[in-house]
Amino acid sequence: MAWDSVPWFTEGGAEHSSEVARLLAYAAFGGAQGIVGSGDLAVKALSSPAAQVQVRPGACAIINRAAGSTYQAYAGRLPTSDTVNIAATGTSARSDLIVARVENPYSYGETWPNPSDPVVGPYIFTRVISGVSNTVTNVRQVRPSDSAITLARIDIPANTSSITQAMIKDLRTMVSPRRERVLYTAFPGTLSTLSYQDNQWHNWPTAANWDIDVPSWATRVKIVVTLAGFRYTRSDVYAKMHTVFGGDPGQDTVIDDDQGANTRRSTLVLADNMSVPSAKRGTTQTLRLQTYMSRIETGDVSVDAGTSIIADVEFVEDPDEEEV
Repeated sequence: MAWDSVPWFTEGGAEHSSEVARLLAYAAFGGAQGIVGSGDLAVKALSSPAAQVQVRPGACAIINRAAGSTYQAYAGRLPTSDTVNIAATGTSARSDLIVARVENPYSYGETWPNPSDPVVGPYIFTRVISGVSNTVTNVRQVRPSDSAITLARIDIPANTSSITQAMIKDLRTMVSPRRERVLYTAFPGTLSTLSYQDNQWHNWPTAANWDIDVPSWATRVKIVVTLAGFRYTRSDVYAKMHTVFGGDPGQDTVIDDDQGANTRRSTLVLADNMSVPSAKRGTTQTLRLQTYMSRIETGDVSVDAGTSIIADVEFVEDPDEEEV
């Protein structure tokens, strides 16, 4: 089989094929598809719920699924919000998939109708695929040959004509999400002890305190804090510990040690996956630890020069569901 004879880009008035142009888009998107920005093409209920939903402005990459279209992708843009109708349900519940779909009748093997104006199309649409299973998460599960990306699924109760936000499940993925991961460390130079006492939370260990720059694009943060050489003394210990990032506490991790009065050490691991609200993006936020000492047991906990505290902080860019 011969080459496509005009590669991108050739001078002299050469005519470049649509296939080569789509190859360029495919390479630019890294062979992936999805939304471009984290807030793009979010599906939202109307402020006054009705038999419609609104797709917010944005941009996307859509892989060409037509026959013989290997290494081809479309770049699509929605400059203003698009409102689509959702049919009411009868006596049974129904799930509808909301997708962005390219309908190009000129691509080999496609059977879409020709547009009224071949110059301006349209060739890309918000489409509703009605009556899918309420477990479907990708348009390829129901229409594998469509050149389309999934935006949302709407799970509509029986006898319902107005769509609320609670019915909409966001199913967007990003074409090229950004990530940033940094390790922070702390080494307590002297002994610091937290005694059993008051059933209260304390900002401790005080050495675990870092000011962290939040990327402007981050929508979530994954935090893993490891305390190696964590120390127990005097008696059994029952406590809890969690991270606090930007003032928001994470998941409690229980510390339950029943080894008696001898001095001993162990390793603790705390982990969280937290949303980053828009107000904290592009700012500097503090990461610290808090510890709760229970009166159930009478042992103490401490850190010293033999303790290492490591915070593994990764910011990620996922589709943003925050209302704007």
